Amino acid sequence: MHDSEERYPPPLCHEGTREVVISRIEGWYGFEIPPEKKIMWVHAPAGYGKTAVAGTVSKKMESRTDLDFNPVGATFFFWRTSPERNSPARFIITLAYQFTISIPELAPHIEAAVKRNPMVLNKALEVQLMKLIVEPFKSLGELDNMPHRLVIIDGLDECINSDQQSRVEKQYAEDQERVQARVLDLILALHSHHLPLCFLILSRLEPWIKQHIGSRSFQSITETLDLYQVGDHMKDMDKFVRDELGRIAEQLDPGPGDDEEWPGEYTVGVFLGRTGGHMLYAATVIRHIDDPYDDPRQRLQDILDGEFNSTQDLSCSTSFSSLHELYRQILRSCPQANRATMGRVLEEILAAGHLFYRGDVPAALDILDRLSGRPPGRGIKTLRPLHAVICLSRNNPRIFGDSPFFYHSSFAEFLKDQSQPLPDVTINVQKGLSRVLAGCLKAMSAITIDVQVREEHVRFSLGNWPGLWRQCEPIPDVDLSSHLKALLATDLTACFVQTMMDDGHLDGLFHCLYGLYHPIRNLIVHDKRFPFYLLLVRDVVSHVRSSVEACFKHVLNPEYFTKNRINRFILSKHLLAYISEISDSDAWPASDNVVQALRGLLEKEENLFKQLEEGVKEHWRSLLAVRHMFELVRQTV
Repeated sequence: MHDSEERYPPPLCHEGTREVVISRIEGWYGFEIPPEKKIMWVHAPAGYGKTAVAGTVSKKMESRTDLDFNPVGATFFFWRTSPERNSPARFIITLAYQFTISIPELAPHIEAAVKRNPMVLNKALEVQLMKLIVEPFKSLGELDNMPHRLVIIDGLDECINSDQQSRVEKQYAEDQERVQARVLDLILALHSHHLPLCFLILSRLEPWIKQHIGSRSFQSITETLDLYQVGDHMKDMDKFVRDELGRIAEQLDPGPGDDEEWPGEYTVGVFLGRTGGHMLYAATVIRHIDDPYDDPRQRLQDILDGEFNSTQDLSCSTSFSSLHELYRQILRSCPQANRATMGRVLEEILAAGHLFYRGDVPAALDILDRLSGRPPGRGIKTLRPLHAVICLSRNNPRIFGDSPFFYHSSFAEFLKDQSQPLPDVTINVQKGLSRVLAGCLKAMSAITIDVQVREEHVRFSLGNWPGLWRQCEPIPDVDLSSHLKALLATDLTACFVQTMMDDGHLDGLFHCLYGLYHPIRNLIVHDKRFPFYLLLVRDVVSHVRSSVEACFKHVLNPEYFTKNRINRFILSKHLLAYISEISDSDAWPASDNVVQALRGLLEKEENLFKQLEEGVKEHWRSLLAVRHMFELVRQTV
């Protein structure tokens, strides 16, 4: 949703800019008069302000006081780094939920649909569309007199994961063309039912999106708007640059010999020429020079005096050469003595930054310092010269997106694409991934069953080592055998037991359960080739399996269960997943062990057993394997 806490504060257009574009969108929508074409597709290059336009349109429409209805029916903002928003899994249910608020008369019909069949929330998106949106609308009867609402879908190109993947594998699915076309087909399906809805779609000009919207099905019902071709971009840029430089100038003390008020027309003109009409470039420069510990005037002059690669049409350029040269200049602002460390910290952020979401950035860098063996605070000190592109404060109100580090994904993409952004700086994400994983395994080596884990870097390790291992690839200079040996030497039973003591944020055990007894889909082997150390791999797979079995046997022990702070919700969730995996793989010895452990709990602590059984029932829905196992436990008692 455009005003959700996850996106706070939402990116909006700078006041007085993008007015022509916003006016075009409002004119197409028509408010009380439905548009002839009920779908509008707005496209532009990355970083050109599409999300800001979407947010501004939504905010402006919702603030209208001359209408007796809310013109915004629902919004959905895809974002590639968010596991919640980089797939269509929550697309339909999010729209349906917002319709219950924006169109109150729909609420009882949508609620009734969920009550009739709660499993609808797990059905295919096409089924959800019919049951949660189309049928409730049809239940209202005559729809011709109902005001049409606007549905805003931003960042379609950021939808990169298929909801058909398992929860563990979902983040690795890459068939983005297919999944983005599926979202478009869902929108087309909604349109075909003649509901009082209009759709505003914003995305990059990806070839497959252009082809899909240019097809016969969409062509007659879609109006296309090229954000780059609409409005006076240099006028918008001029206002933004002058306003921001004026704001910075107000905070400056006049220097000796200053005979002209800064920045002056010449400086503004050169700056505007550098931007090429690209708002992201201008915003990045403003952040770079807006440094309370340095002279903004000198910082801006250094950028304007630099040898930048110019392009006549930066906004439509796929190379982003000027923006990339700006990023290189910002990287050069890091002292040479710190650049090797800077490169390593950037590698680790690119490898593991998504695991921190929108958390406390200094705390996240402290964790990475601990895991990589750097002195405390070294990471954040090294990155300080990069504050224009990387957020280094706690909950910075200017940042948007889901990664707590990058102001915009273009800088992360630049680093990944440029393996050597500077002659003395190299970026290898796999090396960063390997360092973080090695640190996690080292931190876990000290874990014991009886001492609760409290240190943040150890908690991070417990929850995220499986995901880091899954991303590791055998490449030169990265020896996976060292990680395998570290796993073999780690008391994984103690690690898994500690996840049961947590408040629900540590999912390390849960990720190990998927494919646990499958020969090639288990966590250790999945999608990897081990040509030289197959015996070591076999031993680690066996170690993980036996540790999981020992973990459940330990936490289900009546004495341990009653004396320790076991999170029963977490235990029931993991037990359900474990039983399901056992059943799918016909792992009968493991099944017998679980039955014996549950039977012992039932015999000595019947009340606790019943509580656990009820907790599992809340999750199991219709899993026959789980029902059968609990029935088997009771049969012999």
